[in-house]
Parts: sequence; C-alpha cells; structure tokens
Amino acid sequence: ELIRWGLQSEFGQSQLRRRLILVGTSYETARLRQEISRTAREGNEILCEVDLNDCTVEQLVELIHQQSPNGVIVNAKHNYFDQVEKAIQACEIEGVPVWLMADFFKTHISRAALDDFHGRPVLVFHTGPESSWQAFFKVLMDLIGSLALLALSIPILGVVSIAIKLTSPGPILFRQQRSGLNGRPFVMYKFRSMVTNAEQLQHELASMNEMSGPVFKVTNDPRITPIGKFLRKYSIDELPQLFNVLRGDMSLVGPRPLPVDEVKRFNDVAHRRRLSVKPGLTCKWQISGRNQVSNFEDWVRLDLEYIDDWSLWLDLKILLLTVPVVLMGKGAK
Repeated sequence: ELIRWGLQSEFGQSQLRRRLILVGTSYETARLRQEISRTAREGNEILCEVDLNDCTVEQLVELIHQQSPNGVIVNAKHNYFDQVEKAIQACEIEGVPVWLMADFFKTHISRAALDDFHGRPVLVFHTGPESSWQAFFKVLMDLIGSLALLALSIPILGVVSIAIKLTSPGPILFRQQRSGLNGRPFVMYKFRSMVTNAEQLQHELASMNEMSGPVFKVTNDPRITPIGKFLRKYSIDELPQLFNVLRGDMSLVGPRPLPVDEVKRFNDVAHRRRLSVKPGLTCKWQISGRNQVSNFEDWVRLDLEYIDDWSLWLDLKILLLTVPVVLMGKGAK
C-alpha cells in the first residue's frame, strides 16, 4: 500500500524522466520493479538493482558515479536499518534524492502518513480518519449544527422538562459516564426516561437482555416511565446530547457512546476500535434499524465500516437519513 502511495505522490506523478537505482534485498527490489512497471508513468528507467547483502556503501557511491541517477529508491525491512542509513547518507552526500519505502511492519488496517515532529520526520500509523480539510469541516459542522439544533429545540426542551417533572419523581436529566474518544470517560446527558433506580434494577433484568455482547437492551423495559416511552421512540431523550457535541465530547455523527462498564466487558479487542473516533448522536446503526440490530457484532461491523469509509459526505448522508428514522420512530425500544 505504501509503495502505491509513494508512486502516486510527487515521485509517481512527476513529468520528469526518472533514472533510478533500486536498493534493497533481491526479493524487495524485484517486487518494487514489478510495482513500478505496473503503476508508474512511462519514462521511469531502472538503471540497476543493488542488493544490500552484497553491496557496500562505497560500491553504491561508485554506481551513482557510473550511472548518474536522479533518484534512488530504498526498499528494505527494518533489520536492514544500519545499511539503509548508510545508503541514504551516501545519496545525501552525492545530492541524489532518496525515496524510502517505509512498509517495515505488517499492519492490517492501519494507514500510514508522513508528519513532522519538532523537525524530525515521522511515520504516523492510524486506524481512524486522518486529519484533513474534511476533519476541520466536521468540527465546524458539529459546532454550527449543535448550536442551530439547540436553538430550534428550545421550546421542546422546555416542554419535555416540565412533563418529566410532573409525571415522574426524580431529576429531569439522566447523567452517565460514557466512553468517548480513545476510551476517555465523559458525562453524557439525556432526558430521564426511566425510573431513578434503573441502573440498580438492570441486574435483576439481566436474563431479559435481547442484545448479544456487553450491551443491554430490552423490549418493553419495565423501568421506562410512561412519558419515557414516547421520548425514546422519537429519540427526544437524546436532545441534551447536543450540549455534549457543543462541549466537544461528541460529534453529530459517530458510533454511539457506550457506558464505561459495558466497554470494559468487550470480549474482542477489535471492538475498541470504535473508540478511535468521537462518539456521535447518530450513526450507521441508527439508520440500519437501531435496536432491531440485536447482534452486537453487526453493530460493531457497522461502526467500523463508518470509520474505514469516513468522509464528510458520509456524515451528511447519515444525518439526512436519520431524519425520517427519528420522525417515524423506527427501531426504538
């Protein structure tokens, strides 16, 4: 993947004719030659291949003098770092640019990006969406969107607050520790839709759980208050989470935040990749049936698909598809 990235970057897209020396083990240089022949623009000429096992730095310098390349590509595994360093230093002295293919490690889902850390070049391996102009506009959309929705929701917030206070003893808001970005706990707000001792009663209802995995979901949950059923059906109980979005704890779109205790019970470390992005008000699970998706593995799969395919346009699509789901109360429990 990194080889393809390198060939599609400044090097791969260059209109200048490249006269190249390939440096690495015989296997790696042969693989690189095939990759170049498949993807690089015409005009890239491979002058020779240098095996790090058989060639000294002095011999590489001599080859540079003989062949007059205008580029050297180094492709070698991490156990050749000493030789690679010397090869780069030799090219540095000769003034010949070097492209280092940095696929040193066997990663399955991580994507690599170049960065600068206090003047030192670094490779960043990330599984979540990388920083980009889209990420900036996502933050902007969260800020503007949450402010706009809060302004529009003021009458609803007032009416619901009064209704909860009149129909059920206890506080208006339900506060709970949820796992946020990278697993950092935060206090999530909801309109209270259950009796005040709901969390204590959950242990008594454990046998009724309809969701596989660590998540607890029950149809016709006896802990839900009369008005709470209406609030949950149309997701009105989630409106206070707009304050979480405004504070930066959450995003408008992202995997739903789970209670800290449920995250601790994850039986697959891959499930924690849900935490590589901010949790959201809505997500692919919300528009794919919500609680009708009773298999936790399917829920996680939808979240990981969102993370891997993320774009600003996907967020906009999910937001638009959320509107009819909420208005019709689909998949609510």
